[in-house]
Amino acid sequence: QVQLGESGGGTVQAGGSLRLSCAASGRTFRINTMAWYRQAPGKQRELVAVITTGDNTNYADSVKGRFTISRDNAKNTVYLQMNSLNPEDTAVYFCKADGFRLSRPFESWGQGTQVTVSS
Repeated sequence: QVQLGESGGGTVQAGGSLRLSCAASGRTFRINTMAWYRQAPGKQRELVAVITTGDNTNYADSVKGRFTISRDNAKNTVYLQMNSLNPEDTAVYFCKADGFRLSRPFESWGQGTQVTVSS
């Protein structure tokens, strides 16, 4: 089993920044793609950013130019640097990872971390 643990959420004023981290733990696994999703109250969960093993990235239009996803493969950790935050970014942010463990594919989600942006 591969477990993900997020950190770095909190409350920040509009225009501020936060950096989220998500570390994967477990045994004998290899991660391919890592991603950040978010879910605001009353809304569906949406993809925010994704990064592949080759460090190719893709972003939701709403965060392009403000958020940056990166990863440290040695630490099995993905980051989300969020700048110029606005109240519409308020949501629970989840990380997701997929890959292989003992030659079997897996997909794991973190428990989520709250990000609140005040106006």
